[in-house]
Parts: sequence; C-alpha cells; structure tokens
Amino acid sequence: MRLSDSGFAWVHRELVTCASWLAPAPQRKEWKKEWLSELWHVVQARIPAGYGSWKAQEEITRFCLGAFHDALCLRTMSWRDQKPFARWSGSPQQCLLLLCAALAIAYGISLLLPGVRAESRPSNFQVKPGLVLIQDARSRDDSVATIPIRQFLGWRERRQEYFDGLAFYRIAEEAASTSTGDRTTLNVAHASSNLFALLGLAVRYEEPGVKAGASERAVILSDRIWKTQFGENPHIAGSVIELGGRTARVAGIVPFGSWRLPGKIDLWLLEPDSEIPSGGPGYVLAHLSRRGQSEVWSRRIHITEYTGDYAADDLWGVSIDERTRGPWDIFLFTMLLALLCLPAVASVSMSESSFSSHRPTWSKRIRQWAFLCVKISLLFPIAYFSSLDLAYWHMPLYSAASQYMQLISSFTICLFGMRWVMLDQRQRCPVCLKRVTHPASVGLASRTFLAWNGTEMICTDGHTMLHVPALPTSWFSTQRWLYLDTSWKFLFVAQGIEGGA
Repeated sequence: MRLSDSGFAWVHRELVTCASWLAPAPQRKEWKKEWLSELWHVVQARIPAGYGSWKAQEEITRFCLGAFHDALCLRTMSWRDQKPFARWSGSPQQCLLLLCAALAIAYGISLLLPGVRAESRPSNFQVKPGLVLIQDARSRDDSVATIPIRQFLGWRERRQEYFDGLAFYRIAEEAASTSTGDRTTLNVAHASSNLFALLGLAVRYEEPGVKAGASERAVILSDRIWKTQFGENPHIAGSVIELGGRTARVAGIVPFGSWRLPGKIDLWLLEPDSEIPSGGPGYVLAHLSRRGQSEVWSRRIHITEYTGDYAADDLWGVSIDERTRGPWDIFLFTMLLALLCLPAVASVSMSESSFSSHRPTWSKRIRQWAFLCVKISLLFPIAYFSSLDLAYWHMPLYSAASQYMQLISSFTICLFGMRWVMLDQRQRCPVCLKRVTHPASVGLASRTFLAWNGTEMICTDGHTMLHVPALPTSWFSTQRWLYLDTSWKFLFVAQGIEGGA
C-alpha cells in the first residue's frame, strides 16, 4: 500500500472515532463499531486492488464526514426523548422551591409598594384607645363630613359625661407657598389645636417650641407634601410658610401612612376652635372617658343630643379601632375563617388504608407530616404578602376599599391554597414524597358495587400505587395506598430506578 493510502486510511479511522464521540454515551461504542465496519465495506468497494485514486479517497472521506451528520441526529433524538429534570419533576424539593420562589416574589413586590410598607409598620398609625368618630345618624358613610363647626362649638361649651376630649377638623382647598416660593393649591385641614394630642399620633421633626396643643397657628405637613413640595428638608420644622393669605409655622411632619381618618389631607392647620373658619361640615373626634368606656361595648353607638329648644339630634359614634387595626389582624381573621371553611371544598382526612404489610417506617411518616407542615408554613406568608400587594398596588394610602380587597384576597388565597396543599399531600407517595403519576382508569362504572372502579396512579420510584375510587362506596370510600415490595423492582430497572419500600 502506498504511503498516501496509509495516511488516508488513518485519517478516515480518526474521523469515524471523532464522530462517535458526538453520539450519546450509551450508544457510542456500538455506533463506532457500526461505522468502522461500514468504512471497511466502502474501502473494499472503492479500492478493490488496495490502491485508490484521488476520486475514490474523496468518496471515502465524504462517507466519513457523513458519520458526523448521523451522530448529530442521534444526539438530537436522545435530547428529544429524554425528559428534562425527570427525577426533579414532582419531587418534594421542587414543590418547596416553587413555594419559596412564590414567597420571595410576593415579599419583593411588597417592598416596592409604598402602601404595603406603610401598612407593615403598625406603630406608625397606633392611636389612643377609646376614640370615636361622631357623625349624623342619617349618614351611613363615615367618610362623609356631617357636623358643622357651630354644632361642635356648642358641644364644647357643655359638660360631657361620656367624653373627656373633643376635636374638630374640616377640609378645604387653599393656596399655599412652598420652599421655592411657588404657590400651589393644597387640601388643608383646619383642625383643633389639640387634634394630634387627642389622637396620640407621632410627629416627625417636631420643633420643641411648637407643640400641637399650642394656641398659635401651627402646620403639620403630610409626608407626601414634605417630599414633593419642600424637598424632604429635615430642618423644615420651625420655618414659616404662607397659607391662605396668612402665615403659619411648620410644627412637624406626619409619617407616611399614619393618617387613618376620613379625608385626603395635604397638611393640617392647627388653630384654636374659635378661629376655625365656618363653611362646610367637618369631622368630630371624641375620646371616651372612663365612664364612657365602661358603658360602651359596641363599636357603633347611638348618641342622642338635645338642643336648647328640646329638639333631639340622632348621632352615631363609630369606633376608629377598625381603621387602626392593621393588616395582620385582618389576615388572622381570614386565615381562621378559611380553615373553618376548608372541609367544604376539600377532604381533610389523611386516613388512607392499605391491604399490604409493607408500610413506611416511623421516620418516613414523621417526614411526611413535616413536609405538610412546611408547605402550610410557606403558604400563609405567601397569602399575607400577596393580599397586601393586591390591596395596595394602586392605593398608596389606607382606605376602606383596600381593607375589603385584603379581606377578600387573603381569604381566597388561604382557602384555595389550603385546598391545593391537602390535594397535593394526598397524592404524594408516603415513602419518597414524590407525586404519583400515570393515571389509569380501572373497572367499569356499571359494576361499581360489584367490583372496584376508579383510577390507579403509581410512584415512578416503584414504592406505591394509589387507588382512588370513582364513586365512594361503603366498602371503598377513601383512597388507598398499596405498598409495593421488591418483586416489582424489575419494572423500573429500565429507568435506572430502584423500587421497593
């Protein structure tokens, strides 16, 4: 054989060897033998005398390059046939990872929403207990102002038995000057000078010389106006601004989200009650005395006021505890309500029976219950933060609508989330905690009372089979687990899985 032919023969063998490395590992050895044998037949057909021409060597080289195409096709087919993450699918690790991801997303969104951040700090809006909002009994909407200033001043002049403090505020639009000298129109609450002292609300950057109960005109800025109109100046307290043609001194800033009472207010102008300008109706806040707190039990009390001409006015005293309750109390209520309603939408029984003596050990049973507890412990924080996200994604401040939205969303997520947890747990193998798959219908519906009829599902690791009756009967009312012994192992060898309990 000529030297050139020997060189071509070596190159051809190396090409086939390289092509075999592109084939899937389990088939690599067999395909290399196949291609080398075909190469021998091609060489014998093209070079029968042992000496080949350039054209024959070109055809043989083209054949060897075709092996690369075959190897790539084999690799593509193997990828297509393989199920990615087959061992991972349905595993308890996958379930817990998805729950953790959902919790991280819900919590991350809550950090981006200012309304949720404000609601998550209940210390910002804690007020004194025993506060009620007084309004006309003919108005069922506590967000509507119904009390005129002259009626409030009449109450202040009379001795009160059930109240030891009264305050008034009325909202009006007025022109105000900002730190840059620009003038803008703001929602100003003309309020009693003792309003914040009565509520017990915290005020940031409060100047010691300008207190909420002082007789001079003082201004309390909202957090939004302080940031947008006054550049978040931490030394704003004590400065003088022009408001409605008159000057007033800034006394402090109300933290974001702390104002829970009716009305959208940009700033509060604290002034003596006699100097509050008359106009439209306003809101009256009253603090119950010890006698009032001992005799008032409901959150909505009826008050009858007798005027000087012996006429009677019907009023309502609405407790503001609901406005300062915070999202956590609402969530606890909806969580308990969902747990009470759970038996109506899902079976909570975990007492599945088996006719087999191959049962899991106590350690595996403890792991099964621990897995259930971990799922529940992840579900409730997801429901809490998700309900807050839904309630405050478009409502940056507290409102009754946001509370109702949180109430409905948290109850729905808790109820159907617990339903999913119970259904998921009932379809998890007691041995390995993987979800059973490959459902198969067994039996005939017409023979339900004579033979078993339902669905069979199997653990892909070969541990158990789950029998779920299509129609519960007196002899087969709940699902049953059938624990498989090592005699079933041969059915799962092809998957590289060892069966048995």
